[in-house]
Amino acid sequence: MKRLSYILLVTFAAIVGCKKGFLDINTDPNNPTVASLPQLLVAAEQGLAYDLGFTNDNRGARGLTEVLSVYMHQVTVRESQDQYGATGTQFDINNAWNDFYAAQGVNSSADYIGCLENIEVMIRQAEAANSHTYAGIGRVLKAYGISQFVDAFADVPFSEANKFATEGQRYPKFDKGQDIYPELFKLLDQAIGDLSATSGNEISPSADDLFYGGDPDAWIRLANSIKLKLYNQIRLTTNVSAQVTALVNGGKLISSWDESFMMKYGKNPSPDDRNPGFSEYFATQKSHYQSPWFYEIMKGYNPRIFTGIVDPRIPYYFYTQNKVDAPSAGGGTDYRDSAFISIYFGSTGPNRDRSQDASMTVFGIYPVGGRYDQGDHIAVNASSGTGAAPLRLLTYADVLYIQAELMNAGVLAGDAGETLRAAILESFNQVDQVVNLANGGQPVPKLVGTADVAYADKIMAVYNAGSTARKLEVIMTQKWIQSFGFSCDQYTDYRRTGYPILFDPNNAQQAPGGFVQPPVNGDPSRPGVPQPKVRVVASRKYPLSLPWPASELNVNPNAPAQKQPDAYPVFWDK
Repeated sequence: MKRLSYILLVTFAAIVGCKKGFLDINTDPNNPTVASLPQLLVAAEQGLAYDLGFTNDNRGARGLTEVLSVYMHQVTVRESQDQYGATGTQFDINNAWNDFYAAQGVNSSADYIGCLENIEVMIRQAEAANSHTYAGIGRVLKAYGISQFVDAFADVPFSEANKFATEGQRYPKFDKGQDIYPELFKLLDQAIGDLSATSGNEISPSADDLFYGGDPDAWIRLANSIKLKLYNQIRLTTNVSAQVTALVNGGKLISSWDESFMMKYGKNPSPDDRNPGFSEYFATQKSHYQSPWFYEIMKGYNPRIFTGIVDPRIPYYFYTQNKVDAPSAGGGTDYRDSAFISIYFGSTGPNRDRSQDASMTVFGIYPVGGRYDQGDHIAVNASSGTGAAPLRLLTYADVLYIQAELMNAGVLAGDAGETLRAAILESFNQVDQVVNLANGGQPVPKLVGTADVAYADKIMAVYNAGSTARKLEVIMTQKWIQSFGFSCDQYTDYRRTGYPILFDPNNAQQAPGGFVQPPVNGDPSRPGVPQPKVRVVASRKYPLSLPWPASELNVNPNAPAQKQPDAYPVFWDK
């Protein structure tokens, strides 16, 4: 891999260990040469979350959601991922890859070595110490992390990855995704065996396990839920009915919000433990616009799906800085609907590049711990929220949506509609739970028991009136809405199923003649003046996988030649 320095000085440790007390005078207890199991676990878990979530510049620019949230049309930006332009030199892609695989963080300020390297060392040390829980957790983290990189990149290093310390392998080959997936199921089964062991565990995790506090049963539920997710992802290429039926009937899946797989961020600015996406609130220049396509689906404006149904989660998802009837602080706007101000994906309009820092709509309290929109319309800063929203990697709602999809496809027995309804209600509960964690003192109304049932009834009416394909669209669109803030699985779901329907500047119905119309009277600061149509373009096809990082291809002689992303699907994409 690109970086080959290791914190584990194995050879030196072996020499020192051959004679008791040898060179003890030169041992610095503040700079150990071997990391402890708790240190390795904290570093691995933090690294995994940073590599898959939004970028936080304080932690080094990395995070696949930074690119994929644009590809999944929940965020719009002026950067290269607009029009699907992220290449192998994209820093978020390069740094996420390096920080996952490499032996040392990608920049000098990183507080951990590569996620997978930490995991591999932790598993070896745990096995040597007969600490089954640490070993089992390590294998679950490895299977989950590798699966996400397969799902994003198609083919990745696996069989030879991170083998320098044990086998001297500097340049791992890239394995095919279809060859890696069976090994991930084996890893998860082995992890469940580790976590079920009753002997050993001389050292057991507790507070150092940032996800579950060292609870083996919670990790077993997660391992089974990951298996269910992966089986669902290959259902178009493999008959998985027996496997998913056994998992669901076994009852050992994530079955509540508290059992969900999520990184619970805090409220501290120094050292910064806030959700990386919250950095938008105090950035010197804001860059994450809220997608008009996403907003209009939630607002009920989309003529294809959920037309006329206003989603009660809007003020939790988006915060509008601009006053309703005030001019935009940046002058003209690309897209405006009352106080909601943004730019279009692929826009080439005259207002696309105006500075809108003080007027653009930003993330709300739900995805990143920002501000609930109570109509106060302030220019946000670091004090406008807490940043304590968790990164939701695999939640109870996700598990319900997965089961609803499997039922709708006839792969799993059960009532898909009932399960979808339960998933929608749990999605509303999720919002309340995030608010409980992230609220900094705002009066935020609860959704459960107020707006959740009425909204679910309206969505179920759309679902019940549809064909099997239409029902799948409803399931996947609702899953996409609830997973705002984490886009890796969204990207996988879209390529597998074709849903949700995304904005396409080349679609004659969505953008007739290459122009899209914002709400005609959407700018109350200019009464009677219609908003003009906006020119949008997309010169590239949708990427079926992410490009491999140039930092890897440039140094690894066993790496393949760079792919054409729109012609290189993941193996489960049929």
